[in-house]
Amino acid sequence: MTVLFLLVGLPGAGKTTRARRLAEEHGALRLTPDEWMLPLFGVSDPDGKRDVLEGRLLWLALEAVRLGTSVVLDYGCWSRAERSAIRCLAEAEGARVDLIPLPVGEETQRARIAHRWATTPGETFPMTDADIAFGRARFEEPDASELDGSAADEPPPGWSTWREWAAWRWPSSG
Repeated sequence: MTVLFLLVGLPGAGKTTRARRLAEEHGALRLTPDEWMLPLFGVSDPDGKRDVLEGRLLWLALEAVRLGTSVVLDYGCWSRAERSAIRCLAEAEGARVDLIPLPVGEETQRARIAHRWATTPGETFPMTDADIAFGRARFEEPDASELDGSAADEPPPGWSTWREWAAWRWPSSG
């Protein structure tokens, strides 16, 4: 069965390392927005372009699973709504969704971010204390129903389908 592996975690949680391993183990297409943002724009999020890029990558992921290719999405997916939308869209294409949470303590997170910046500055973005605090304050840990796939969330108020919400959240995701 085709699988969409959805990595969930904050910067420094080890998502990209895990994504590389999963892609190799499963012969899956790996989609990591950071690897596109730096060469294209030189920064993490110029004028909301990251959301547009993520939308295009999500569209590509859905096309791949439709064609029978497993995909590793290395997005982070901080909110339950993002995870619910991606699950709904992927399952509609016949893919199984494996949600892979990668929790990280703040001290470990800071150490990994500092190490990454010190050793591979051309492959990453600088992060301030405020950036780290912003992410930690907004991150929604997946609960048991998300992890076992039994969650059947409705789209947020004002949206009739997850596809509509996803097209708003990630412009260009269709």
